[in-house]
Amino acid sequence: MKKAAKKKHSKEKITVKDESKKFTFFEDVWAVARQIPKGRVTSYGAIANYLGAKMSARMVGWAMNAVNNINPKVPAHRVVNRNGMLSAKMHFGTPTRMQELLEKEGIKTENDTIVDFEKYFWNPLTELGL
Repeated sequence: MKKAAKKKHSKEKITVKDESKKFTFFEDVWAVARQIPKGRVTSYGAIANYLGAKMSARMVGWAMNAVNNINPKVPAHRVVNRNGMLSAKMHFGTPTRMQELLEKEGIKTENDTIVDFEKYFWNPLTELGL
């Protein structure tokens, strides 16, 4: 059983991969994505790797595409491809909505790519631990 570390701004523990609750892969993805702090981003592959499914970055993308009516909300705009590209921008209300949400959090983009991606990259393996 993997347990995520405490969120810095919350006393609530988020449990990921709790076999007693039988979470689906999508629910595990959403639990990790909810931990991404404002002003930081991660990649589909980083989430997949954290969940022990290193080759499932595309499945993480499908999970992010399915968050429209999920509560609590999932900050899907903070999940990008491995090069920092806003590859899912077409799944937001307008073609510029993903960029607008990121820029509101202080993350600059240029040509649909995050400027200084490495600076803003949040790695769940190091931030949440195993």
